[in-house]
Amino acid sequence: MKFLFFDFLIIIVLGAVAGADIADPDIPHLYTFLSISAIGGLQIVVSKLKLKNRLFGRLITFEPTIVVQNGSFVVKNLKKIRYSLDNVLQMLREKDILDVNDVELALIEPNGKLTAFKKSHKSAVTIEDIGIKKISRSIAYPVIVEGNIESNVLSQLNLKEKWLLRELQKKGLKTSDIFLASIKANYELDVSLKSDNNITDVQIRH
Repeated sequence: MKFLFFDFLIIIVLGAVAGADIADPDIPHLYTFLSISAIGGLQIVVSKLKLKNRLFGRLITFEPTIVVQNGSFVVKNLKKIRYSLDNVLQMLREKDILDVNDVELALIEPNGKLTAFKKSHKSAVTIEDIGIKKISRSIAYPVIVEGNIESNVLSQLNLKEKWLLRELQKKGLKTSDIFLASIKANYELDVSLKSDNNITDVQIRH
C-alpha cells in the first residue's frame, strides 16, 4: 500500500542500526550511538516542522482519500493509493458494513485506516428510536468483481449468469463496465462502475 509514514520508517531504520551493532561485535558502539542520536534528532526536527508547517506535513504524509462516495467506489482514487477492492471491502466489513450501497462516504486516512459514514437512513438506531421496529439488513453478495462474474456466488444464490446479464442489459451495462456488482437477499442488484464520470472529485484536507 502507498501509505508509508516517516515515523514508521524511523523505527525501521533505528531497528536496523541497532541490529547491525548486535550482529557485528566489531562495529564500534560509539558509531551506533551517534547514528541513533542523529536519527532521533532528525525525527524530532521533522515532527516540529510538521507542526509548524501544514504544507510540509502534507508532503511527507498523505491527504485523506475518498474511496467510496454515495454507494459507489471511486476507482481512480483506489488506483492512486494502490488499495484493492478486496482491501476496502474487508475494511468495511470490519466496521460492520456489509453493503457498499449503505455508505455515503468512506475515505482512507493518512494512517491507512478507513473512516466510513453510512447514509442517514442506514445509521445505527439511537435511543430515540425505541419502540420503532428496526428492519433487518441483508448481506450484499458480490457477483461481479472488476468485470469478472463470480459464478460460485451466483450458484450459491441459485441464480444463473443469463439472469445477471439480463439485469445488466436492463441497465444498459456490460460486465466490462462493472467495478463491483452485488446482490441482496431480495435479488436487488447494486452496481458500482469502473468509470468515475458521475462522481464529483472532492478533496479532504488534514
